[in-house]
Amino acid sequence: MITQNFNEQLHHLISEALAEDVGDGDHSTISVIPSTQKGKAVLKIKQDGILAGMEVAKAIFSFVEKENIFNAFKIDGDTMQEGETAFEVEAHIHTILTCERLVLNCMQRMSGIATLTQQYTEKLKGYSTKLLDTRKTTPNFRLLEKEAVRIGGGTNHRFGLYDMIMLKDNHIDYAGGIEKAVDKAWRYIQSEKPGLKIEVETRNINDVKKVIAVGKGKVFRIMLDNFTPQQITKALDVINKEFETEASGGINLNNIQSFAATGVDYISVGGLIHQAKSLDLSLKAVLI
Repeated sequence: MITQNFNEQLHHLISEALAEDVGDGDHSTISVIPSTQKGKAVLKIKQDGILAGMEVAKAIFSFVEKENIFNAFKIDGDTMQEGETAFEVEAHIHTILTCERLVLNCMQRMSGIATLTQQYTEKLKGYSTKLLDTRKTTPNFRLLEKEAVRIGGGTNHRFGLYDMIMLKDNHIDYAGGIEKAVDKAWRYIQSEKPGLKIEVETRNINDVKKVIAVGKGKVFRIMLDNFTPQQITKALDVINKEFETEASGGINLNNIQSFAATGVDYISVGGLIHQAKSLDLSLKAVLI
């Protein structure tokens, strides 16, 4: 799944994160370790879950020292248990210590998201419904948070404001209603962004009927926002598979199956990212 575009964005993220952390130098390391000294460190797993961020860790070490030796014992998406080792790295000690916190911050956060996502996807087994993330992410860290969702078995929704038109309640209200919003968005696409897809948020069954009336051939997905499972069932009958459907709002691990049972195509859960708890990992020096 790692693409050239992903690698370019990751390179930028690593560069900015190291600039923030290192500043004019890692003086703790510079002051006590000779710059020529080499060493080894291992990534210790201290909490059960789903491992995520292995490829990111490898990229971070390589960004600072291309000739490091990175030995992986697990891959992204593996189940991990306390006491296991995920990887070992051999490089100049300056590299290891400078990269340590960035590697851990990324992997701990990503593993927490992947673990929570996997818990949600387990609930969806046996249903046709797919799990989506949202844009409720940490600024400048969305790339890796969404990658963690993918590693955990979820599906990425739009990445940002630029890769899909999503007409939400505020867009609709400011535009003067669903009909005007859809019409304006469609005309914009034809003249400015051919191929861009339109999704429309609905707040009740009347909104759904309005989208159906004006959106055929224009709108590809209808979001059913804060609908109960019973209301979703009624909406799906009206939609009659003419549009993709997405349920959103108030969905959690305790009730997700009742939404999936309606047959809705997608369920989006912002909590995959903003409610995930980082897992405990540590990078420990190996004396050689």
